Amino acid sequence: MKINPIIVVCLFMMAAQSAIHASDAEKTAAVTVVKKANSPRVKSHDGKSVRLPDDDLNDEYGRAASVPDPIEPLNRGTFWVNHQIYRYIFRPVSRAYDTVVPSVVRKGVFNVFDNLEFPKRFVNDLLQWKLKSAGQESEKFMVNTVAGVGGVMKVSDRIPALADLPRPDTGQTFAKWGIGHGAYVVLPIFGPRSARDTVGLAGDIALSPVFWVSIWFPAVVWMPAVTTPDSVRTLHDRLGAYDAVTENTLDRYLAARSSYIQNRSKAASK
Repeated sequence: MKINPIIVVCLFMMAAQSAIHASDAEKTAAVTVVKKANSPRVKSHDGKSVRLPDDDLNDEYGRAASVPDPIEPLNRGTFWVNHQIYRYIFRPVSRAYDTVVPSVVRKGVFNVFDNLEFPKRFVNDLLQWKLKSAGQESEKFMVNTVAGVGGVMKVSDRIPALADLPRPDTGQTFAKWGIGHGAYVVLPIFGPRSARDTVGLAGDIALSPVFWVSIWFPAVVWMPAVTTPDSVRTLHDRLGAYDAVTENTLDRYLAARSSYIQNRSKAASK
């Protein structure tokens, strides 16, 4: 049975809307984050006064406030739904994957799908006019595909010139072209994005060979076997990064937003 993705998105939006009607205490915590009584305040896009949690984080929270968040109630609702999915679905799946699948197999799966992301990196290198990086990316792909048996082994890690290449994406390319973030948005499952990076995400998906295989050969029976390993391979690291950002904070939403904007700003500066 085929699942209509529009229906899935609508269900997520309905769940997010219901999550918006949180308790008054949760709404208050969503507006003000307090860790130091004498910490300064900044004005967010909607004019609300937000207390900065720590002097060391002033720049991060100030940068987050500079990106408009016009649909913050809906974003917070979607963020809450995502948090439950991460906690009750993705985390058990990640643990099961790490337990059942041997580490050498997990590494091979990761390498294969990482190698298949070559078109995204190569095209965005060209669009950013990084011709040297594009050439190195091509060399890396050939080395890993041929000597690495289809990318199962990452032979390029043994070559200093190819071992640590940048990983450009379409959103980063837009930033290089001078396009601003636009509005901040939290997508179901995918999590934090800006309007610019949401369009960039669509570009990244369009450059994925896995996506085109699903278009050319649509089959409900075998497609999960192709897409599931690609989805699970980075789950552990992504959940770890999410925990590192959101644990021990008074406002997970604000912490995740600040971290996302900071990381994307660093990516755009490279």
